[in-house]
Amino acid sequence: MKPGVYSIKYRIDCYHCRADADQMIRVVPQQAQVVCSSCGATRIFVPKMAEISEKGDYTPISCYDVWQLEPTAHCRNCGVEGVHDLYVGCNHFTSRCRNCGYTNFYKFNLQYIDKCSIEEDFCDPVIR
Repeated sequence: MKPGVYSIKYRIDCYHCRADADQMIRVVPQQAQVVCSSCGATRIFVPKMAEISEKGDYTPISCYDVWQLEPTAHCRNCGVEGVHDLYVGCNHFTSRCRNCGYTNFYKFNLQYIDKCSIEEDFCDPVIR
């Protein structure tokens, strides 16, 4: 995959259908998405900022439990494939490279419910 682009699954109860299902998380520089594999409920996050930061600079605050994940990906900044700290909340999404500290902070932008193939690149509600 290209630097800054990665996918990960996280199994948890869906906020919409309440089913225990994989939440498909896809990150690209232009947006991040969380898609329920059961009902298709999709949350889209758009970039707010990107910079080098210290761990904990963007402490997640959320109305629900924050998901703390550690996917392996190629960093857009340093190009090294390594562990990233990924935090997903109801209103924010943060990805930080552990190697160089490059942080992408996304804010919640759009939610829609539409069952689509999660194997496609992106389910885009605008381009259909």
